[in-house]
Amino acid sequence: MQHPSEEALWQHHEVILGMDEAGRGPICGPLVVAGVIFPKGYRNDLINDSKKLSEKKREALFETIQRDALHYWVLFIDESTIDLLNIYRATQQAMETIANLAQADYVLTDAMPLRDRSNFEALVKGDQKSLAIAAASILAKVSRDHYMVALDKEFPQYGLKDHKGYPTRKHLEAIQEYGIQDFYRRSYGPVAKIIEQTNRLTLF
Repeated sequence: MQHPSEEALWQHHEVILGMDEAGRGPICGPLVVAGVIFPKGYRNDLINDSKKLSEKKREALFETIQRDALHYWVLFIDESTIDLLNIYRATQQAMETIANLAQADYVLTDAMPLRDRSNFEALVKGDQKSLAIAAASILAKVSRDHYMVALDKEFPQYGLKDHKGYPTRKHLEAIQEYGIQDFYRRSYGPVAKIIEQTNRLTLF
């Protein structure tokens, strides 16, 4: 895979940070935001958008990225923070936190604008254009998947290891049967609807 963004930027900047997230769509579990800085001129044609890689390839690259990166960060944002801020703001705030920690010469995000920062670019489909964003997408995705598999061991009745918290039909049926746990995002439509239905039944 070609990564034109870094190749052009490295001509003018030494330290480039790329950031991406995993877990904006699921109705439970954390949001995970990651940032990666590679050595100037680094290449790895296997690194690609995490959604386009098999689980086996993501796991292998997860180790490679941690080994080869100059620096990397992985932030977990819990469900109550997502409910408080909304998912967009929670993602933006986490990326701004990593950007401040990284102190990079230039910052690339996957389509997320950052406030009070001039040396950045929000790239549409950035995980297909930037090496560091693609690497960050892999760190975020694999880290979140590991978390959801561990959560599944504690709450096997929800099938979290299979759907990773997305609102599949089986997942919604499990919520109806077993109820809403603390790891659910109560501001999300499907969860809010079930809470409303439960409250209505309690009243009568």
